[in-house]
Amino acid sequence: MKFGIDRLIADRSLRAPLAGKRVALLAHPASVTENLTHSLDALAALGDVKLTAAFGPQHGLRGDKQDNMIESPDFTDPVHGVPVFSLYGTVRRPTDAMMETFDVLLVDLQDLGCRIYTFITTLRYVLEAAAIHGKSVWVLDRPNPVGRPIEGLTLRPGWESFVGAGPLPMRHGLTLGELGFWFVRTLKLDVDYGLVAMEGWRPDTGPGYGWPLGERVWVNPSPNAPNLFMARAYAGTVMLEGATLSEGRGTTRPLELFGAPDIDARRVIAEMRVLAPQWLKGCVLRDCWFEPTFHKHAGKLCAGVQIHTEGGAYDHQAFRPWRLQALTFKAIRRLYPAYDLWRDFPYEYETGKLAIDVINGGPALRAWVDDEAAAPGDLEALTAIDEQAWDAERRAALRY
Repeated sequence: MKFGIDRLIADRSLRAPLAGKRVALLAHPASVTENLTHSLDALAALGDVKLTAAFGPQHGLRGDKQDNMIESPDFTDPVHGVPVFSLYGTVRRPTDAMMETFDVLLVDLQDLGCRIYTFITTLRYVLEAAAIHGKSVWVLDRPNPVGRPIEGLTLRPGWESFVGAGPLPMRHGLTLGELGFWFVRTLKLDVDYGLVAMEGWRPDTGPGYGWPLGERVWVNPSPNAPNLFMARAYAGTVMLEGATLSEGRGTTRPLELFGAPDIDARRVIAEMRVLAPQWLKGCVLRDCWFEPTFHKHAGKLCAGVQIHTEGGAYDHQAFRPWRLQALTFKAIRRLYPAYDLWRDFPYEYETGKLAIDVINGGPALRAWVDDEAAAPGDLEALTAIDEQAWDAERRAALRY
């Protein structure tokens, strides 16, 4: 298959509208062509694209910033001599001065298909800025590696944040380019928006179900996104960032496993199977041990659970990572009623709100976990309404 960047590089006619225009690129380490050349280098080598600036999202153009809320500075690219502006440094939205450096912004970002992944918020911000400044934005589309399934509660009004770009469920099932169409329509933006579409993307076909497994090499779009299997689990395991449990940062399998020194992983799995076995389909849960080298519980032996979505047990349509992780919290709350489960810190600079609520776009998930009388069916009923509404809402944005 061909990603948007590959088609733009190969087809001069697609580049024709860029003639005489100043071009900027918004990219990160996974912004590579099919032969693993970084998109900035590939575009510079063409000779008919006038590159005047580059932009980096969270974790930086180089992807060198390990954790959340570690900011990247602006710098000058040492090879191409263009300014590289950070959209996760002193600002999150491009400034007027940044916008004056280009006529067309090419966006080439590998997303993970999850509302909380901040690259989609950055896309919203650059679209809004482009509408104000009369600039063009083209998305060079890439796969949603977790395909088309929808899951999770919709972000509630008033809960917008850098990890909540709009009223989306946790798993939205759109590509970044499709999200651009949704933003333009939903926000009623008067902006020149274009899409360089993929060729041959088959989100319902195995073994990748969204990611062209065996055809394209996975490059980390962020430091803790090392493989497709992390991406599959991420819509659930990202909620661990709002919990006291380790999400596996400081191990070789971040966001595929979780645990803590003071839980019994086998008991947790057993309780989950009693509460809602239907939410555990499509994967294998394996109890394990790990010791993070940094981050939560660093240097401490943790009893944990790894979510396996590789191998023959994976069922793409049955796997529900958001429900699975919600069930983990519920099981721990039932086994250890007084467990200090929720972290209280300014997650992505949001103050006065618990991180778990910022992540979920509202307090409903936490309230369900903490309500002793609330059953899995209660959360299922609430979530199903949102998922059905989003399935209808997103249809106008679909391009594949």
